Amino acid sequence: MLATKETLAIMAARYGENFAGSAQAAGYGETISYNDVEVTLVPAGHVLGSAQIVMRWKGLTIVVSGDYKRRRDPTCAPFEPVPCDVFVSEATFGLPVFRHPDDAGEVGKLLKSVAQFPERTHLVGVYALGKAQRLICLLREAGYDKPIFVHGALAKLNALYEAHGVDLGPLEPATDDARNKFAGEIVLAPPDAIAERWSRRFADPLPAFASGWMRVRARARQRHVELPLVISDHADWDELTETFREIRPEEIWLTHGEEEALLRWAEINGQQARALSLVGYGDEEGEVAPPDETKRAQ
Repeated sequence: MLATKETLAIMAARYGENFAGSAQAAGYGETISYNDVEVTLVPAGHVLGSAQIVMRWKGLTIVVSGDYKRRRDPTCAPFEPVPCDVFVSEATFGLPVFRHPDDAGEVGKLLKSVAQFPERTHLVGVYALGKAQRLICLLREAGYDKPIFVHGALAKLNALYEAHGVDLGPLEPATDDARNKFAGEIVLAPPDAIAERWSRRFADPLPAFASGWMRVRARARQRHVELPLVISDHADWDELTETFREIRPEEIWLTHGEEEALLRWAEINGQQARALSLVGYGDEEGEVAPPDETKRAQ
């Protein structure tokens, strides 16, 4: 397995030291050759250590983006566009309806709600990898310097981010069993945990969820979310199409999401594009914790 040192550390933390038969770390911009193919990792801007794979062979350049976003993220290196012949892009939010608002505005909504309802615990669903740490940093940038309380399932990756130089400020475990605690506080937890018995210990919990899917009101209602926060670690419609315009590859290959609208966009804009079919791919909402991780960490 070839990956950045941060990605290898994340894999080891989540799946154990023997997560791969062999592992090799590569820094951003470092080129490694395999059977006449030059492989380079460049930042994807998705989460800490995320990388696009740039492959060059006999004058042909193919870039596999993986998950990416174009907006600023204080927890990871920004996306780096690479000119190429073929660009393999994710399409998670590949519909025009998905235009993510400004991150600071969404964090402002959360802080306004905390101020309006000091008697309630704001229980925010976040994915353990990337979203939790990014939201914490965005809260710090907005001036929130109080301790942020976190579910045990987030602790390991929070510590890993801090070990790689990401300052998260004061964090406390949300483990007090006393009823009606944490009034006026912000508590971060995996999305599934905010609907479980674990959440009942908090003072009149106000469920929130930070995800690009919160743009869809039906999804928010389905999860009984009172405060949807549209904060995503994936490129939205504008970021996807602006990336295609900037890179201008000979072909765009789309996967992992809504391809049809992007195929039509490419046709209108004179770019060649096609959708890939991946075996075993389903409708994924986001990063998912390994089995039983949430229960183990309660």
